[in-house]
Amino acid sequence: MTTASKSARDFIAPHVRGLPKSGIRDFFDIVAGRKDVISLGIGEPDFQTPWHIREKAIESIERGVTRYTSNLGTPELRRALADYMRTSFRAEYDWKTEILVTVGVSEAFDIAIRAILSPGDEVLYHEPCFVSYAPLIRMAHGVPVAVETFRKDEFRLTVAELEKKVTPKTRALLLSFPNNPTGATLDQADVEALADFAVRHDLLVITDEVYSELTYEGGRATFAAVPRLRDRLIFLNGFSKAWSMTGFRLGYVCAPAPLTDAMMKIHQYCMMCASSTGQIAGLEALKHGDADIAEMRDSYHLRRNFVVASLNEMGLDCFMPRGAFYVFPSIQSTGLTSQEFALRLLNECNVACVPGTAFGACGAGFLRCAYATGMDQLKEAMERMSAFVKRL
Repeated sequence: MTTASKSARDFIAPHVRGLPKSGIRDFFDIVAGRKDVISLGIGEPDFQTPWHIREKAIESIERGVTRYTSNLGTPELRRALADYMRTSFRAEYDWKTEILVTVGVSEAFDIAIRAILSPGDEVLYHEPCFVSYAPLIRMAHGVPVAVETFRKDEFRLTVAELEKKVTPKTRALLLSFPNNPTGATLDQADVEALADFAVRHDLLVITDEVYSELTYEGGRATFAAVPRLRDRLIFLNGFSKAWSMTGFRLGYVCAPAPLTDAMMKIHQYCMMCASSTGQIAGLEALKHGDADIAEMRDSYHLRRNFVVASLNEMGLDCFMPRGAFYVFPSIQSTGLTSQEFALRLLNECNVACVPGTAFGACGAGFLRCAYATGMDQLKEAMERMSAFVKRL
């Protein structure tokens, strides 16, 4: 007796088959090939990687420095990262055993989740949030548990909402501030309250602070500087946003030695090491890139003020985000859904933004606009959007 042969789809693991595609990339497939589109969509700096960083990368290739590095990353880069963590985040990490260089923050998060989760473990995370968090938790056979944040709180995460979702199965708390897509930040009181929550429930904390250098008011509040979290904290960061090095795919993770060793084993088998060229570029960024960050941050600051004022003037309620390079205006007054608004804005005005629902169900009624593009284009985009809203 013979049975029907399987189709290719039948060979896909069920937990992968059910994963949604990125809401950001899905939307921008629609944009591909269109002319005269002003994109406020992809979260990528419009600045070129500073020349002195590119020059070091080019020089390394010309000198033939193109071989594997240590799985953990080059000693020079890890020493520089330990210094950076000390001066910028008030945190001490041993460069030999507690810092691991990764292929972007995305890999850092992936290996962190895989190192700590057993099947069925729950991870609390806040929405709206970056699109990869819940899928990566599912791929590690964990259970993502979304905790809603609200416009009335300027999308800051509160302990009250967390207490509604924590269970005996909760293993970790995932945090990402400054936030993508809202631009929300936390102050030190928020950080302390969330740290108390994690300790009270005996949770591991994973904090993604890739936008930390792009904080505009109120100073930098970081979980890395909270002593009582030292043994239960995995700190993620990278070079993509602060130094405009997205294509270099360079990130890092700081954690207690046993956790770093566990993550290194996964990294060792799936990735081997980060690019040697990228690591040399990253070292240059850490040593001589402070002025570059300041220049880009000042430009984003001016753009943010302009975009927020423009959105509020056209009747789209938008709070003033204190970090990252995104605004998250409400479009509820128009009577359109997030998807309808974004599609019509694209089709009728050639302005591309991302529906808030791409970042979680509680993003309904909102739109993500990235101001990581030139001021001339931002002015034109706001004029087109204002005319669109008036027509509605």
